[in-house]
Amino acid sequence: MAERMSESEMRSRAFWSGTLSFGLVSIPVNLFPASVPARTSLRMVDESGTPLKRRYVCPQDEKEVGWDDLVRGYEIEKDVYVVVTDDELEALEPRKSREIDLRQFVPLEQLDPKFFERGYYLAPAGDSPKAYQLLAAIMEKSQRAGIATFVMRAKEYLIAIVAEHGILRAETMRFADEVRSAGDVGLPDKSRVPAADVKKMETEIRKLTSAQLSRSELEDRYTDRLLKLVHSKERKDVDVVEAPAEEAEDEEASADVIDLMEVLRRSLRSSSPRKAAGKSTRKSAAKSARKSSARKRKTA
Repeated sequence: MAERMSESEMRSRAFWSGTLSFGLVSIPVNLFPASVPARTSLRMVDESGTPLKRRYVCPQDEKEVGWDDLVRGYEIEKDVYVVVTDDELEALEPRKSREIDLRQFVPLEQLDPKFFERGYYLAPAGDSPKAYQLLAAIMEKSQRAGIATFVMRAKEYLIAIVAEHGILRAETMRFADEVRSAGDVGLPDKSRVPAADVKKMETEIRKLTSAQLSRSELEDRYTDRLLKLVHSKERKDVDVVEAPAEEAEDEEASADVIDLMEVLRRSLRSSSPRKAAGKSTRKSAAKSARKSSARKRKTA
């Protein structure tokens, strides 16, 4: 289970800040993710351990397509596209703003969870959190949620703002055309069920009924097993591959230059005023540099 971040860490990781506004009210807020990244992230590598890159390839001539040659297209029918340029897309982007525009308050019970997409926390950003605390208290007491929009990274988001335990939570929402209805799934019509079957079902449900949700049910057991496997193979040095260190060669070259400069500095500090001694020192430094380069070429 992920460790809880401290208050200072949370504040340092705010990735959006602005104001929550409605009517004559304006409250400075910071936006924080309500979840942490996954503990495991598997990379695609080859047998030698080199991380692989994704490339765009034309299926007709099998040639790689460069980034500058890519265009975006909207498929209007099979294999027929309308090309949209970057300039046209940029013109469609919403106006940049640092404001969460709270448009209306609705009963909390009207929010269907299937519209929720990703959760965030809204934290007070100003020196005085009184307005924030007052809004959270009133929303929680009245069991109302706020429906708002805001712009982040050139995209406009629809969000629901919910108050819980004095804290405002923001849930990005799917738009209406992104959510399927139960009728779209093709559920069967309701049928009459014998009373004995109803009683049996109720009995089985009571056996598994708890007063509250156990935290153990929220643990990612698959990830735990995966991490144990990885650490076990690491300890046994089994299937451990290391990518060729291209950058390490550059660092080694830089280190040689630094060493050479240090040799020159030391030589100049210890050299005598006579030209002959100075020339001898410079020749010695150059000879050391040539030896270092020769050793590197031989190693390579």
